[in-house]
Amino acid sequence: MEAAGNGRREAALGALAVLPDEVLCAIVDLLPPADIGRLACVSSVMYILCNEEPLWMTKCLSIGGPLEYKGSWKKTTLCRLGLCSENKEIWQKPRQFDGFNSLYLYRRWYRCFTTLSSFSFDDAHVERKDDLLLDQFRSQYDGKGPVLLTKLAETWPARTKWTLQQLTKDFGEVPFSISQRSPQKITMKLKDYVSYMELQHDEDPLYIFDDKFGESAPTLLEDYSVPHLFQEDFFDILDYDQRPAFRWLIIGPERSGASWHVDPGLTSAWNTLLCGRKRWALYPPGRVPGGVTVHVNDEDGDVDIETSTSLQWWLDIYPHLPEQEKPLECTQLPGETIFVPSGWWHCVLNLETTIAVTQNFVNQSNFQHVCLDMAPGHRHKGVCRAGLLAVPGKFIKDNENHPSVTMSGWNHPDMSRKEKRLKGSEPVRTSNSINHCSAFEFSGVQESLENQDFSYDIDFLSQFLEKERDHYSSLWSPTNSIGQREAREWLRRLWALKPELRELIWKGACLAINVDKWYSCLEEICACHSLPSPTEDEKLPVGTGSNPVFIVSGNVIKIYAEGGLVYAVHGLGTELEFYDLLQKSDSPLINHIPEIIASGFLEYKDDIYRTVPWNGKGIPEILVKHYPLEVSYANSCFPLGLWSKQRFGMSSSADVSDRPIWPYMVTRKCKGDIFARIRDMLSKTDILHLASSLGVQLRNIHLLALPPVEHVSESGNNDVKELVGTCDDATVLPEWQQLVSTLNRRKQNVKKHLANWGNSVPQVLVEKAEEYLPPNMGFLFKFAKDDGDLVYPCPSWIHSDIMDDNILIEGITKLNSSGERERVYEADQEKMNAIQIIDFSDLSIGDPICDIIPLHLDIFRGDTDLLKEFLRSFQLPLLRGESITDVYKSVQNSKFSRASYRAMCYCILHEDNVLGAIFGLWKELRAATSWEDVENLVWGELNRYQESSLSITNTSKTNKPF
Repeated sequence: MEAAGNGRREAALGALAVLPDEVLCAIVDLLPPADIGRLACVSSVMYILCNEEPLWMTKCLSIGGPLEYKGSWKKTTLCRLGLCSENKEIWQKPRQFDGFNSLYLYRRWYRCFTTLSSFSFDDAHVERKDDLLLDQFRSQYDGKGPVLLTKLAETWPARTKWTLQQLTKDFGEVPFSISQRSPQKITMKLKDYVSYMELQHDEDPLYIFDDKFGESAPTLLEDYSVPHLFQEDFFDILDYDQRPAFRWLIIGPERSGASWHVDPGLTSAWNTLLCGRKRWALYPPGRVPGGVTVHVNDEDGDVDIETSTSLQWWLDIYPHLPEQEKPLECTQLPGETIFVPSGWWHCVLNLETTIAVTQNFVNQSNFQHVCLDMAPGHRHKGVCRAGLLAVPGKFIKDNENHPSVTMSGWNHPDMSRKEKRLKGSEPVRTSNSINHCSAFEFSGVQESLENQDFSYDIDFLSQFLEKERDHYSSLWSPTNSIGQREAREWLRRLWALKPELRELIWKGACLAINVDKWYSCLEEICACHSLPSPTEDEKLPVGTGSNPVFIVSGNVIKIYAEGGLVYAVHGLGTELEFYDLLQKSDSPLINHIPEIIASGFLEYKDDIYRTVPWNGKGIPEILVKHYPLEVSYANSCFPLGLWSKQRFGMSSSADVSDRPIWPYMVTRKCKGDIFARIRDMLSKTDILHLASSLGVQLRNIHLLALPPVEHVSESGNNDVKELVGTCDDATVLPEWQQLVSTLNRRKQNVKKHLANWGNSVPQVLVEKAEEYLPPNMGFLFKFAKDDGDLVYPCPSWIHSDIMDDNILIEGITKLNSSGERERVYEADQEKMNAIQIIDFSDLSIGDPICDIIPLHLDIFRGDTDLLKEFLRSFQLPLLRGESITDVYKSVQNSKFSRASYRAMCYCILHEDNVLGAIFGLWKELRAATSWEDVENLVWGELNRYQESSLSITNTSKTNKPF
């Protein structure tokens, strides 16, 4: 709505005058800075809209990186883009125009310059206590309601040292992370941030919100200690680089703050204020605040909150709430600590310049809620945050043991299929010890949930878990506080280190990874094969892989859960075929991998499990009966082995049905320690020996003959042929077709593919990825000789997962008197050759470079010396064909077969975030402007090795294929 006396607007905007100012501002915000500058010259009103500070603030923050404020966001943006000189004053006095008024722009201006004196007082809804005994805290507040504690920080040095003046003096040159207003990470030196605070008049000011302050300014950690009430934290047992972000330094000016949110992972938090005053608003779990929309993605459970800024909410929404519907409120004063329980909504507004420290934690009270939040699916995540708003008209059984409140009904028929938008409105006011919810008619369902009760009790919330999902390997939400691998390691460590809490840990593991289901499978396998029953210590899976793995009395039991039944069956079938070939070829690799004891299928029928042994040969009746599979290689000894997997079972898929069959394998446990656990105990010399040993063993893998290929159709799968593209389809060998089709599919959507990794890849490289990749990935696998004939390299067996948790080393460590591992320095270095390689479930065929990628990035961590030592003992050429000389001659002038180029292409199109590892190991590559720069630095050593192999081959008297 426009104010009266707005005569200039129509003449200045022409046909665009029909659009309200907020829409025009949103359109201008889509333009690049240069176009905004041009548009400002069109008319007086466009000049005004194109010089708005919030517009230029958004443009500046989208650049990311180190930031220094120049007094205005427009000047700061243009300086950062190199469009003006920092030292040359080119700014003219802003033009003024009469006859134009905008209520929208005025409200924005008002938020930039308003003072918050009217927020000085509140009704003290949150109880204040000097301190509490631990038993009092657990019985009265932990998991029940917030509380303000006034004396927990009295003895902290931070109470006197953490002032802006002193912090700037001590840490002025230290860069700190800024609140995320854009997808790019933004940092500011503390002295520059303090200067910004003094100059700015932003409606949503930036504030320091740094979870790495303990690394950039470690002495700050000496100025405070975790209060005695909050010292139990189950995440403490994880290594620092494994645990999720948990502590933050927070510095912000008046009007800044945190908008409505629930703390990540349903953790609890404490926040101690050292300077200034903060205004808090809180709602209990399941009660969406007015003006807030919860977005829950159907596919992966990703939860996103749509809300106004903290200041906007307090100015525009809060005053219109009836008294009985307002949130719990309090004003936090210097030295006070507020406790926010798990799942509570809260919004914070800084009433003046504030300095605070906060930590999130997991304890016995919220442990099961944190585990529930980890579980895949969307329904329970929506319920935890939005209460019964997230329930589609379903009758909920009353929970008599937990207090609850009945809410009114709402109708939001505009929900999309993939994403539910759960809107809060008309909150209900109650005491701080009672949980509430809202209910509504969901997605057009007319049955109201009125008179249904919501409770934040874990038994109530767990009803909404999607039971049909396989929690162990289904896709987890990208917003989970911790990844799947880290979560499995966390639960296992808790089980080992906190035996007194195993009943609680078991309940949490059942929620997060369905451990009760997998343990029932384990018991049946042990009984079938006359293995000892699992002990109490052996009840939880080990390792961090996507399949449940148990160790029982020196035996390893792996249940194939990942990727759906077809993928799992082919995984087991290929692994059994691989072992059979090793035995027949008398490969020395057989001494460096586990011994198979048993294998087969688990069937769940009539509420009981039974086992069906299978050695990989033939088609088991259990599969024919339940899941008739299309098999093109029925005459093969291993019809569900490698070639069948290449055609039908390469791609994993989400297992959305609770299938009644799981493949399994039992192997003898290898001796030695997992490299990931003892890496820090080993010297560079030790790891050089490991690199040399791995070179020998990977050579043994890659030299193993492939199964006979004559039963593979020359035409291949028609679907594959369509994806192979324009690279002379008929000449793409069947052995390469699956890999070529997969790579081409990813290449077709390479920008979207790279966007999955968030900020891992610099945007300039994302834009250049399609140009860098070959027009067809088949070019990587066929080459022309001098006479024009085609030469094809031969694929090799590929392990596909040579990482630090799949390598065991024997004889390097021992248990000391305290039961801890320690280095055996007097050990014979030759024992380093006694390595074991485990987990062959991802076996495939392809380019040997595909095995070098995880090896170099995960095991060697980018150390070129280790890569050189590996290649020295590997000794195989990186391309093998009917004539090695012809293959190498054909690739000398071809970028498509340059070893470093092939490796870089595989990294760009990898199904995992390999590029995140690259840009994490070589931080200087964040400034790279071409993929060639990345290729040469990371993989250039492969070219030198390839040239060396060519030289050796050309001087050899024989020319026999490898």
